[in-house]
Amino acid sequence: MANSIAPVPAPVNEPVRSYAPGSAQRQSLKNRLRSMLDERPEIPLIIGGKEVRTGRTVEAVSPHDHGLVLATFHQAGATEVQQAVEASQKAWKEWSEWPWEDRAAVFLKAAELLAGPWRDTVNAATILNQSKTVVQAEIDAACELIDFLRFNCHYMQEIYGQQPNSPGGFWNRSEYRALEGFVFAVTPFNFTAIAGNLPTSAAMMGNTVLWKPASTSVLSGYHVMRLLQEAGLPPGVINFLPGAGRQVGDPALASPHLAGIHFTGSTGVFHGMWKTLGNNIASYRSYPRIVGETGGKDFVFAHPSARVDALVTALVRGAFEYQGQKCSAASRAYIPKSLWPQVRERLEAQVAQIRMGSPLDFRNFMAAVIDKSSFEKLKGAMGLAHQASDAKVLVGGGCDDSEGYFVEPTVVETSDPRFQLMEEELFGPLLTIFPYDDAALEETLELCDSTSPYALTGAIFSQDRGAVRKMSKALRHAAGNFYINDKPTGAVVGQQPFGGARASGTNDKAGSAMNLLRWTSVRSIKETFVPAEDFRYPHMGEE
Repeated sequence: MANSIAPVPAPVNEPVRSYAPGSAQRQSLKNRLRSMLDERPEIPLIIGGKEVRTGRTVEAVSPHDHGLVLATFHQAGATEVQQAVEASQKAWKEWSEWPWEDRAAVFLKAAELLAGPWRDTVNAATILNQSKTVVQAEIDAACELIDFLRFNCHYMQEIYGQQPNSPGGFWNRSEYRALEGFVFAVTPFNFTAIAGNLPTSAAMMGNTVLWKPASTSVLSGYHVMRLLQEAGLPPGVINFLPGAGRQVGDPALASPHLAGIHFTGSTGVFHGMWKTLGNNIASYRSYPRIVGETGGKDFVFAHPSARVDALVTALVRGAFEYQGQKCSAASRAYIPKSLWPQVRERLEAQVAQIRMGSPLDFRNFMAAVIDKSSFEKLKGAMGLAHQASDAKVLVGGGCDDSEGYFVEPTVVETSDPRFQLMEEELFGPLLTIFPYDDAALEETLELCDSTSPYALTGAIFSQDRGAVRKMSKALRHAAGNFYINDKPTGAVVGQQPFGGARASGTNDKAGSAMNLLRWTSVRSIKETFVPAEDFRYPHMGEE
């Protein structure tokens, strides 16, 4: 029997490939994109390691070309969810007892497969299915997911090494058990890395999982699932259940075996799930863990001392990379009036240079938003901005869904800090800016803190260290990820653990040991080597 204490390989962030013109990596990815366009797989459910086809199918299409069918996927319902619950509980008996090193080996192998032979496949699926440009797909579907797998194995070992003190005569230790039941992982369309991390982080700690991917990213999710299978993930540990939200969610939340929810998505859906858990609380074997990352109305706040060029670049990248569909995307900004003319001029100039189109053309900076519903919501917001008396569209403001769901990068200026577009989460390439009086810095900081119910990410820009301190203090609770002189997007695993509070979630920090702790249940063990053999204490010897 092996008895070594073997540390996992020290995690290092995966380098981002450049895909420069003429490079072998660029040609390899281009080739995989072309071949994937011809595949059009029929994607099954995967329950207990077996493919399940329900006959209730939906087409997966490209947002930048909604007439292009990439795949057909089967949808789960109550029957399949129950089958997945049974498969998960069967797998739990063995998986929860596996040595942690063996579990780690599965996910470390998955990371190496993704860094090597699977990289082009998962990147290509993300480009086609979610309309990510090549660099956005690379930093997400490849690098970030690789980082999650590697760093989480490191954090798992770190957690298991946290042990209590043992005075003479006793041996105290902590045992980190899997939760009893299954974890329900509900993942979003916008990050393949999140889609991969939510089920694997829970599974890594010995849990079994029911994974419901977003219907608009089933192709990339399916390839991640196949990657995990190739890495040696046993049947039933993660069960892949595409389908409509309520058709999968309602029976999953009704199961007495529900042990936890790992969620990224809308605040409204999370509220509904939490209410359902409250109503069902007496029926569960244990109190389910609830971990959620939800909405955001992320800000950039500039001080009069800010460097204009750095500020403008942060606004453009923060607001318009991946069409503003990052949870952390900059969607509202507060700019001092003393800087506003310069900022406006340079911002309009930079946005005018943005190329938008198919992500298959690597020259494009932006592509399409995810689906018709998102397009219509953003179209309505554009109309509001055009019609409002206290706002004006500075650049962009157009949209076209004739071929794909394309929305122009748009900048709106408002004189009302509580204008609807300063408050409402839109999840698209729309940045609203409020120019404030320089003398009203403190009042405007208060506005920034109180305008939105969310508290996910935010950024401040200043060259004045005293101002940085003042602004950081005023906005302490306004963002779970706070950036100084940088855009509010781009958190890196192992460097900036990610999550927000208020209406933005439970702030359990994906990409850190804090998140993994939520998926384990500690048993404290005390062993006494020479136990007492008389109930009486010394003080009882005399009156």
